[in-house]
Amino acid sequence: MPILGILASQITGHLSTNSYESIQTVTVGSTQTSISFSSIPSTYKHLQIRWIARVSPATTDENLQIQVGNGSIDTGTNYSHHGLYGTGSAAVVFGNASVSGANLGRVTGASSSANMFGAGVIDILDYANTNKYKTFRGLSGDDQNGSGLVWFASGSWQNTAAITNIQLNELYGSGGFVANSSFALYGVKG
Repeated sequence: MPILGILASQITGHLSTNSYESIQTVTVGSTQTSISFSSIPSTYKHLQIRWIARVSPATTDENLQIQVGNGSIDTGTNYSHHGLYGTGSAAVVFGNASVSGANLGRVTGASSSANMFGAGVIDILDYANTNKYKTFRGLSGDDQNGSGLVWFASGSWQNTAAITNIQLNELYGSGGFVANSSFALYGVKG
């Protein structure tokens, strides 16, 4: 077999293996204050959450916060986050330490055009490794009919416990995720 044929078969074979396995999906039926994933198995290298969401408060968009835990959600000030977002006319940097959750995305609010949802991906790296703090990264955005923003953030949970529970919140807690918001948790093979 020619060398290109061998390489093509190796690449095709590699790409055909499914690196992501669906663990759980939550689709909101009526307004829900938070999204929870529990009893997460420790059999993967990393976790990934893919989401589309809109929240009920009368705002254009709002922060999406992650909290995690081992058996129960840690709501203490054991998180940090920092990042950058751009609106098309301005770029803004942000960061906080010792906060009660990491802000890893932006969701569309009720003041946005009807039926517009934000979308994003959150990676949770080495979630089951008990020798290090946990690291998150998030990429998201929303369109506002010509405006909107793109958001890139990273954060950490300063705890070495394996993550078995995840909770996603709209930051200010003044409403919730509206119907048709959807959150899918995947395990990433290592």
